[in-house]
Amino acid sequence: MSSVKEAIGSVVIEVRDRKGGIEHDRAALQTALRRRPREIPSKLFYDERGSALFERITELPEYYPTRTERALLERVADRVVAASGASQLVEIGSGAATKTRILLDAMARQGRLQLYVPFDVAEGTLRRSAEELVAEYPGLAVHGVVGDFTAHLGQIPEGENRLIVFLGSTIGNLGPEEVRRFLADLARAMAPGDYFLLGVDLIKDVARLEAAYNDAAGVTAEFNKNILRAVNRLTGGDFDPDAFRHQAPYRAELHRIEMWLLATARQIVHLPALGMEIQLDQGEGIRTEISTKYDRPQIETLLAANGLTPLGWYTDPERLFGLSLSRRG
Repeated sequence: MSSVKEAIGSVVIEVRDRKGGIEHDRAALQTALRRRPREIPSKLFYDERGSALFERITELPEYYPTRTERALLERVADRVVAASGASQLVEIGSGAATKTRILLDAMARQGRLQLYVPFDVAEGTLRRSAEELVAEYPGLAVHGVVGDFTAHLGQIPEGENRLIVFLGSTIGNLGPEEVRRFLADLARAMAPGDYFLLGVDLIKDVARLEAAYNDAAGVTAEFNKNILRAVNRLTGGDFDPDAFRHQAPYRAELHRIEMWLLATARQIVHLPALGMEIQLDQGEGIRTEISTKYDRPQIETLLAANGLTPLGWYTDPERLFGLSLSRRG
């Protein structure tokens, strides 16, 4: 696997397999589009525009997860850092690292802050946040890794006294087999004594869930359609985002929201880099994301099954969101 590493001051940026990553993304997309129903891998949401749109989503009044998780982190960060004894913070799916600062502040207050390792697929966003953080936190070193956590999780740099975090309920975007594989890969990448903090969106009222993914301002709809622009760049394709409408229903039997793009008219789409031509009927859907909701017993069972011992559970007064702290035995 090819890797490019560059160091500027106290920032190291490592890009995992850029060329191979494109080939991997095309292969995964081709497989997903051949399924019934057709799918697009949700990692393609997070190009530069998609990342910016998602940041806007997190500020919408209907979208409770980000503000609820942030408030919860502010309440428990000192306890989590003290329990873990961590001097190194590793964040999977770091994005713009907005909530990260709550944990970095707690580590700094306890005199422990040494290293931050952001791991994300969006290279531009990761580079910007790394530069911002070393300016904000004197003495902090950043070792960023640009990669796909479904493929490169074993490439997290080695360290000690680590708190590994996976926030934002991103685990809900993984299917059941993907969740088990992710936790198994993560456990292998962790050293004995490492701690893991997991953010989980909890099962709740259906109306509140559906409102969060179908906001009145239409930002989530635009975020969803933007994935087609990412597909076009990856494949030389000719998807027309305006020829689709956004839909995000809750499937109670699976405890999950599903995001769809529904064709507004019969159409043929060409994807030259995949050697594909797909025909869509009016009303036919392409699934772009799942977002599974959990409860505490489900999460702790999954953690324990992969060698992670649950130690702490934190939630907000409305029980909208949960944070689970566990340790690699």
